[in-house]
Amino acid sequence: MKDKLLVYKFKQGSRDALRQIYEKYRDYLFILAVALSHDVNLAEDAVHDTFITFAEKAGKLETVVNLKAFLATCVANRIRDLMRKQQKQPVSLEKNCSATSEVDEPSRRIILNEQLQQLSLALAELPFEQREVIALRIHGQMRFRIIAQFLGISVNTVKGRYRYGISSLRSILDKEVKK
Repeated sequence: MKDKLLVYKFKQGSRDALRQIYEKYRDYLFILAVALSHDVNLAEDAVHDTFITFAEKAGKLETVVNLKAFLATCVANRIRDLMRKQQKQPVSLEKNCSATSEVDEPSRRIILNEQLQQLSLALAELPFEQREVIALRIHGQMRFRIIAQFLGISVNTVKGRYRYGISSLRSILDKEVKK
């Protein structure tokens, strides 16, 4: 079902529409939240808080042009708020996340888990501003222009943060490979 129709039905009070929106976007939003926070528990809280707030404000919602981008923006803002409140620095996913999906071969699973942990540690070393742009671009599948509007900065600044972040990730990961 198209997002606009789902939002329309949701604004009219349809619980089924809210359920469909939740089921459609929860995994995507969770991945985005983990990429931003590097904390599975914080990510879960952010996604659930976002949907609770979304549900409470059904009648007050103005026109939502892009539901996916709207929800991604809400999750990113919630992550920022939760991190600020808890004064919590991002931590590794080592204890909280593993690559167990649809990988039957144990040796392949071990390799994927190790790669996920290395990437998680490398992302955690980046400044939040760079990590945020990278997560919104890659996990959020947002265009630079949309990210710039969301963050209230210029498109060139967004592109610079992305470029420097990717460059830093390459350097960090190259050092890990050479060890």
